[in-house]
Amino acid sequence: MLRALHIRDFVIVSEADITFDSGFTVFSGETGAGKSILIDALALTLGERADSSVLREGATRAEISAVFEIPDSLTHWLTEHDLNADQELVLRRVIDSQGRSRAYVNGSVVTITQLREIGEHLIDIHGQHAHQSLLRADNQRELLDAHGNLQPLRQTTSAAFKAWRAIEKQLSLSEQDASLLAQARERLEWQTNELARLSLGPTEWAEVSSEHTRLANGQALLDGAAQTLASLDENDTSVHHQLGAAVHRISQLLRHDPSLQTVHDSLDSARIAVSEAVSDLNDYVSRAELDPARLAVLDNRLRAIFELARKFKTEPTDLYQFEQTLKAELSALQTASDIDALRAQSLARRTEYETTAKVLSAARAKAATDLGKQVSQAMQTLAMEGGQFTIAMHAGAPASHGQDQIEFLVAGHGGTTPRPLAKVASGGELARISLALSVIASRAARVPTLIFDEVDSGIGGAVAEVVGNLLRELGERHQVLCVTHLPQVAARGQHHFQVSKQSSKGKTQSSIALLQAPERIEEVARMLGGIKITSTTREHAKELLQI
Repeated sequence: MLRALHIRDFVIVSEADITFDSGFTVFSGETGAGKSILIDALALTLGERADSSVLREGATRAEISAVFEIPDSLTHWLTEHDLNADQELVLRRVIDSQGRSRAYVNGSVVTITQLREIGEHLIDIHGQHAHQSLLRADNQRELLDAHGNLQPLRQTTSAAFKAWRAIEKQLSLSEQDASLLAQARERLEWQTNELARLSLGPTEWAEVSSEHTRLANGQALLDGAAQTLASLDENDTSVHHQLGAAVHRISQLLRHDPSLQTVHDSLDSARIAVSEAVSDLNDYVSRAELDPARLAVLDNRLRAIFELARKFKTEPTDLYQFEQTLKAELSALQTASDIDALRAQSLARRTEYETTAKVLSAARAKAATDLGKQVSQAMQTLAMEGGQFTIAMHAGAPASHGQDQIEFLVAGHGGTTPRPLAKVASGGELARISLALSVIASRAARVPTLIFDEVDSGIGGAVAEVVGNLLRELGERHQVLCVTHLPQVAARGQHHFQVSKQSSKGKTQSSIALLQAPERIEEVARMLGGIKITSTTREHAKELLQI
């Protein structure tokens, strides 16, 4: 769950530090005070796009940090990406005045794509215009699949579809131009045969180069080692002899001043290190030898590798990988040239896809019945008594998401036939149905935190109270944050933040404060009564808050 949010120089927020608890939290305030700015800031830490327009006027950069508890579903992902985390996950986003953006997870730099992948495990945001997106067929399918937890089955179907389409494309190319494939195959066969005669090993270039360098410089290596040995340990002026004498002298002086012990130890360590170096050099000199015959063999091998690399216009270091790539291309072309085999593979892949798509369709039908029943029940409490919500499924063309066309149907009142949502639902009805769908789908959500950004627009009165109760109930299973303008919803919150803005010296700033009981009464009264707050509105606020 979300534990804390820190915002600096973002839009009209100079600086804000907010600590969150579990349960149902509401944000309220005057229109334009910056309530939705909090959601926008949080969305940036989850990988939303940003530019310099999000900076507070006069600021050089904006910075947002969000602190989360780590859900179990994210532990493996963090380990895979070497992002160390114990109990806490800190997502940080910095945007400068040039529009450049940097992202961090627990102090480590990450990509925006990685932030989005992390965000999928942490938060679901339901925006204030979510009901408009509900009219799109692809969004209806996504919502149904989310309700039925069908994503794994859908991924399997998508993989089967892609495998089938890949073979279909290969088959089509083979049937269209078999002669071009034959020419390409002949070219690849000649190239791979040339490389096969060289018989280059995966690490041979590095090994041969290293050995050739050593043998080519053999005399210089022997001479240098011998000269170093002479300076280290062959006469009274050698380094080893001088260090031994120095150690002996300091040993004598230690009897008079023990503080020289550190100097003695350092000199003795140096003497031992030189002694070990002398031993290693003696061993090196005894083993090193000049080998003109081997050097000639290596010269020929390097020349052969260079010539073939130049022939194929690649680097010697890349020649082995180049050969493997050509072999893979040749193998694919050899398969592609067997049209009968490709047709058999295509049929098999299509059968696999259709099988998984049918399983997905059956699971969707079950989920559709359940979701339709739950939304219909919710409609009865949202001023749509007698209303009915159903989900129609029609066979469609094969696609990565399956073979189903999904259509949401609604009857706003009893005695009417359900019709497509886009054709019959008014703006208010659409908003209420969308809210019911959001809440019902979120009950099955695996993410710990759910955010509702003014999704209660277009409703009021008793319906607003029902919505507040729905969100409060949802807060028993998830951490729920809600930006609202309805006092009935705000009153059901377990925690209440007020967002306000102030103007000073021509600049506007937004601030956020956690309200205690007396302050909540004033804020709910304001939401109820407007500018002038009377004792009556305060009493009504207390009644809503059950104080």
